[in-house]
Amino acid sequence: MRAKPSHRFIVWMAEGFGIGRIPYGPGTFGSLAGLIWLALLVQTGSLAGFFIGLGIGLACSVLICGAAERITGQKDPGSVVLDEIVAMPICFVPWLLSANTQLQAMPAPDYFFGPRTWWLTLLLFGLFRLFDIWKPWPIRPSQKLPGGWGVTIDDVLAAIAVAALSWFAVR
Repeated sequence: MRAKPSHRFIVWMAEGFGIGRIPYGPGTFGSLAGLIWLALLVQTGSLAGFFIGLGIGLACSVLICGAAERITGQKDPGSVVLDEIVAMPICFVPWLLSANTQLQAMPAPDYFFGPRTWWLTLLLFGLFRLFDIWKPWPIRPSQKLPGGWGVTIDDVLAAIAVAALSWFAVR
């Protein structure tokens, strides 16, 4: 029996528009795509735009990843990386708020990827991957939540842990 086109499309979105099909380290590649999502959110030019986009992305992740679980019949399939993509910007919230306060405006996306700041972006990226893989408490137990909540919340909690650590760096 062939999968419905709508089902294939939902799984494709949950797989980060195909990124999750990369055979090695799909979560890492999904997290890299999350840096692109960060740049797009920052490009809105306002904190409100950033947080609205972040919230919409998280809600879509819960819905789409939950649907992908039902379609594939698998609990949190490894190819599903939309959760990493949408959670990655959370790691940067303290830095973003600090920059917004200092600059009295939303920083441009290159603020996070410039010659003086790339290493901090790389550090936050690495910490996110560490927390997402290691899953210290309460991250691992959060995966038991039903459907898309269980898929998405562990990445959100990993990103919040990184954000909490980065808060000390940007103070």
